[in-house]
Formats: sequence, C-alpha cells, structure tokens
Amino acid sequence: MIVTLIVACEVGFWLLLAAGLSLRYLARMPRAGIAVLLLEPVLELVLLIATAIDLGNGASADWKHGLAAVYIGFSVGLGHSTIKWADQRFAHRFAGGPPPVKPPKYGMARTVHEWKTAGKWVLSAVVAICLLQAAAWYVGDGGDTSSLRMWQTRMLWVIGINVVIALSYTIWPKEPKKAPKKDAGAEPVEHHETTRS
Repeated sequence: MIVTLIVACEVGFWLLLAAGLSLRYLARMPRAGIAVLLLEPVLELVLLIATAIDLGNGASADWKHGLAAVYIGFSVGLGHSTIKWADQRFAHRFAGGPPPVKPPKYGMARTVHEWKTAGKWVLSAVVAICLLQAAAWYVGDGGDTSSLRMWQTRMLWVIGINVVIALSYTIWPKEPKKAPKKDAGAEPVEHHETTRS
C-alpha cells in the first residue's frame, strides 16, 4: 500500500502542478491556480499519516516506510524549486513571460549557485533523516529498524556528495576558456613571388 501511495503522490504532484499552472496562465485565474498549487503539501501529509497508521497497526518497518520518509523529505527540500522551475517555463511558453533564467556558468556566481543547490539537497536529506528517526522511535526498541537506519546512511551519503560538489566549485571555481593569445613578438612573414623566365 505504501509504495502505491508514493506513486500516487508523485502522479498527484505533477497533476496538481499542471492544473495549477493551467489555471494561472491559460484560464487567467491566478488565485485559483495558486490555491491548487497550495494543495501540494497535502499529498505529503496524507503519505505521512498513512505511513504512521501502517506502522501503528503493527507493520514491520521496512524499506517502503523508509522510502516514504525519503520521498517526503525530498518533496520538502526540492518541491518549491521544482514548482518555480515549471512556472517559469509555463509562463514563457503560454503567457509571453521572460525566458527561464539559466544558472550562471562561471566564477563566484556559479559557486553560489552550487551551494544553493547543495543546500536544497541537504535540507531534503536532513528532513528525511529526522522523519526516519521519528519512525524508529515510533517503532521502539522492540522492533526492527535496520531498514530505517539503512536509509539514514544513504541520506548521509547524499549530504556528503552534495557538499563535496559545492566545495569543489569553491576551491576550483569554473572559469571561461580563454582564447589563445597571439605572439606579440612574432614578425609577419613576407611572401615573395617568383617568376619564371
């Protein structure tokens, strides 16, 4: 049931997103569109309640409950930026809005962008870890929480990888490729024409 509910939440997320943006830009009903988009967190709340009920009914904490916690965590950390990403493209395509803002490519601006991106992933992983810990406490010492701990370890890897990537842009900031310099000291070669006698 939990896996089916996770899939339903993911499908529901994109359906609500499409409906909200369509109301906002195609139907010219911005308030109704925002109201629909604000329903997105309800999906995660339903999943959270269903997971808690399943565990409360005596179900063994396994990978499905861990996956539910991870899904909710990533919805919290990445959901808003995903909606913003889709909103920019929808507005540009259907409402004459400006082109989507592209991330910077070089220098300090790129470094800041990488840290902001890492921050979203770290937030997602931290929320997931907290939910997994809450589930472990809910199950108690008498239950098997090894699957939940496994998911927590994976989330620590997610945090570490994203911090390393952002740190690499701090230590080695990406710079544009420089055009090859011409040798200023080189003298132009004169070409002499020869004629046959």
